[in-house]
Amino acid sequence: MRIRAAKAKDLETCLSLNHSYVTDHVWQMETRELNSTITVTFRVANLPREIRVDYPLRGSDMLAGWQRRDDFLIAQEDERICGYVTLTAELEHERALIGDLIVHRPLRRQGIGTMLLQAAAQWACDHDLKRLLINVQTKNYPAIRFCQSRGLSFCGYNDHYWPTQDIALAFGGNIR
Repeated sequence: MRIRAAKAKDLETCLSLNHSYVTDHVWQMETRELNSTITVTFRVANLPREIRVDYPLRGSDMLAGWQRRDDFLIAQEDERICGYVTLTAELEHERALIGDLIVHRPLRRQGIGTMLLQAAAQWACDHDLKRLLINVQTKNYPAIRFCQSRGLSFCGYNDHYWPTQDIALAFGGNIR
């Protein structure tokens, strides 16, 4: 497996990867306001059955997002593209934002996501950035567990972040 910079000819293949995921847990958010105090709580909720969830971005929306990124790295084995990560340098905050971290669904749990995350951290170091940040859906429990198990900590949320109006959970960590 090698990680390399994406080429224009790779984009169609990246669009065709299976971006969906399956989960039986979600992070559920509750907001309360009492006596001028606002409390936001997240809890892990078990779903009554496993659900399959499509990636919140599609086709032309993904392509437009990719064009705004500073870098696009591909995980490739032989001639097969297995996954990718897109990155944006937020210089004013000294952090790298991961726009997408995707591994083709049949190839997950083989270390490809970890390799892409490590490549993203190296990219951030090469650009003198100090933090790595990624946003995931509250429904994407596999991605939440992936982030947590790789040392990224929950550090915030953005309500109605995705085109689907889902909440984005932010996970981040220092890379130096």
